[in-house]
Amino acid sequence: MESFLNNKSILITGGTGSLGKALTKYILEKHPGVRRLIIFSRDEQKQFQMAQEFSEGDYPQIRFFIGDVRDKERLIRAFKGVDYVIHAAAMKHVHIAEYNPEECIKTNVGGAQNVVDACFETEVGRVVALSTDKACAPINLYGATKLTSDKLFIAANNIKGDNPIRFSVVRYGNVMGSNGSVIPFFIKKKESGKLPITDVNMTRFNISLQGGVDMVMHALKYAWGGELFVPKIPSYRIMDVAEAIGPNCEKTIIGIRPGEKVHEEMITPSDSFYTYDLGKYYTILPATHKWDLKEFVEEFNAKKVSLGFSYNSGQNEDWETVESLRKLIKEHVDLNFKA
Repeated sequence: MESFLNNKSILITGGTGSLGKALTKYILEKHPGVRRLIIFSRDEQKQFQMAQEFSEGDYPQIRFFIGDVRDKERLIRAFKGVDYVIHAAAMKHVHIAEYNPEECIKTNVGGAQNVVDACFETEVGRVVALSTDKACAPINLYGATKLTSDKLFIAANNIKGDNPIRFSVVRYGNVMGSNGSVIPFFIKKKESGKLPITDVNMTRFNISLQGGVDMVMHALKYAWGGELFVPKIPSYRIMDVAEAIGPNCEKTIIGIRPGEKVHEEMITPSDSFYTYDLGKYYTILPATHKWDLKEFVEEFNAKKVSLGFSYNSGQNEDWETVESLRKLIKEHVDLNFKA
């Protein structure tokens, strides 16, 4: 079967991050006909390390490009000749953003606008921007900047004129095993015999790196422009994660950190007016769009959700258990993991 990425040039901003590396591996293995795959990031050390894993000798399609999304001119240079852009660069640690708000805004909001502008300046055909559950009804700066970023990418479809470019967004929960996430943190802390718990009632959505990759690829291939895709994924209770990793550890309650929620949302009741069920995913459609809604519904067999529908990690119908978490940790995070 011919790949839709054959002879295409793809650029990933923040390409040295957890998802960027997972996307790189997937694209090079599953879509070997890709013409170029450009890893764009500002961390030269991470690029150096990643180049050891994905060398140009083994993968002649790959390129490494030092740059910061805050620098529009650098983005324009990097985007020349690029067909598809995956925007994964972000400042993402909630508590760090709370204490360094201006830096977070420069990267997550200014950087997003720079990516949009650079795409219009070049001949990029499709753009998928990564979002987060924290962008839904945000209470912290990180979430607020990512919500703003989402709006910038979705609104870009309204100002493109005759340009065939399509902008879409994918929003999901905690990526299992990603840099800075709770599971690798707990695995490391297990050695001390104590696991710090922010709140015993805390829940989070859970998605694997491959699940994140699949969503990006779905949006890249099927988006009509303006959709915000949300996966149907299970939740976990933070106490179940602690029990799965360190059953004999002391669980110390430390309180919620600045900007944290007890439960996360991905779709609010207010979003339900524009939300459709696509089967594997939900999609929140833009209030205004340049394509025919009836055709979209027929093409994807989309079903409108009920008014007032919401998607909340604390009210989810699908839950990970202690045992399923242990299995997932061994499969996706640490092959040598033992509880």
